[in-house]
Amino acid sequence: MKRLVVYLNNEQVGALDVNDSGLLEFRYAPEWTSRPDAVPLSRSLPLQSDAFRGKHVKPFFAGLLPDEGPRRQVARILGISESNDFAMLERIGGECAGAVSLLPEDTPPPTAGPMQVREFSESELENIIAELPRRPLMAGSEGLRLSLAGAQPKLPVLIRDGAAVALPLGSTPSTHIIKPEPAQFPGLTAIEALCMTLASAAGLNVPAVTVRPVGNTPCLVVQRYDRIHNADGTVTRVHQEDFCQALGFPPDRKYQQEGGPLLRDCIGLLRTWSTAPARDVVDFLDGLIFNVLIGNADAHGKNYSMLYRDGERRLAPFYDLVCTRAWSELDTMPAMKIGGCDSIDTITPEHWQNMAKETNIGWPGLRERIDHLCTKTLASLRSGIVLRAASHDEAMAQRVTAIIEEQASRLLRSLLGG
Repeated sequence: MKRLVVYLNNEQVGALDVNDSGLLEFRYAPEWTSRPDAVPLSRSLPLQSDAFRGKHVKPFFAGLLPDEGPRRQVARILGISESNDFAMLERIGGECAGAVSLLPEDTPPPTAGPMQVREFSESELENIIAELPRRPLMAGSEGLRLSLAGAQPKLPVLIRDGAAVALPLGSTPSTHIIKPEPAQFPGLTAIEALCMTLASAAGLNVPAVTVRPVGNTPCLVVQRYDRIHNADGTVTRVHQEDFCQALGFPPDRKYQQEGGPLLRDCIGLLRTWSTAPARDVVDFLDGLIFNVLIGNADAHGKNYSMLYRDGERRLAPFYDLVCTRAWSELDTMPAMKIGGCDSIDTITPEHWQNMAKETNIGWPGLRERIDHLCTKTLASLRSGIVLRAASHDEAMAQRVTAIIEEQASRLLRSLLGG
C-alpha cells in the first residue's frame, strides 16, 4: 500500500492510497471532518468517515491531471504508465488547480512561509516555452511537481511587478498560466485573446489575459482566478473543481457524445450545489450563449468550474473561450448539445426553446438573455476595442471577427423573427 497525503492549502484533509492491485482509496482525516469549517474536496466526495474507493475516487483525482497528449508525454518522460493516476499524482501533484496538493508521506507539509521562486531571464523562458510541447509542465525537472488539466501545453508561473516571470518552488503558489500557441493551431493565441476580451466587454466574468510573445512563439498569459493576492504580498490558493469532477464524471468522459455531462446536469449542479443558484444559473446561461456566438464547439464539462471561497460555492469565471470554427477541420458538434442540435452553426431559437423545456428554464427570460448577449457582443465587436487584443495577428483577428458577427447576427435575426 502506498499513500499520498492530501492538503487544501496548508491543511491536511485526508489521504489517497493505492493497493497492489492499483485500486485507489480516499479517506478524509478525522481531524478534518470534525472541524466546523471543514469543506469537502468535491461535491462527488462528500464529508464522511467511510473511505471512497475505485470509480468514486477517479473523477476528482484524475481530473487534476493533464489530458490526452500531454498526459502521455508526461508518463513517457517519468517512466510510468499513462493510466496510472496515483503514480502521476505522486510525481506531479504538488501544484494543482485550486488549493489541492498531494505529497508523499515522508514529505514536509506545505507551509505558508516566504515565497520561493526561480526567476527566468528572457532567454531561459524562451528555451522552456520551446521545450513545453515535448516536456509538458516541465515534467521530470528536479524539484518540480506541477499539474494542470487540459490538452494544451501550459506552464504555471508566478508573475510579480507585472513583468518578471518566475517559477514557483516548494509550496509557493503560481499566479498566472502561460499558454504557448501550439504549432497545429496557428492563430490560437490571437483567437483566445480576442474571445476572452470580447467576453469581458459583453459582461461575462473572465480572468484577465494578455498576449506576450516569447521568442517567436505567441503566448497567452492568463491570471489565475483561483488565487488571492494578499496585502502583505503573499498569495493564497482558492479551492475549485470543474463540473466533471463535481458531477462524478472521469476526465475521459468530458464530452456528451462520450457519456459526459448534459446541460441539464450542469444546471442541476448549480441549482443544488451553488450557494447563489439563481445568479449562477443565469451566469452559466450567459456563458453558454456566448460560446455559441463565438462558434466554440469545445465547451465541455471540464471547461466550467465551481469556486469555493469564504463558505460560498459559486460558478467560477469562464475560461478557454475559443472560436473553434476558425479551423475548418474541427468538428462543429457542440460538446454539450443545445436542444438536440448537432452543429454549433445551426442552433436556432427552437433549439434554445427545447433546451429551456429540458432544463426547466423559463423561455422568456432565456430569450431576453440571448437578445442581450447578441446585441452586446455585436456592439463590442464593432467598437474596435476587442480587435486590439489580437492586434499581433490581424488576419486571424479579422477572420474570427467575421465568424462571430455571422453567428450573432444570424441568431439575433432568427430570434427577432421568431
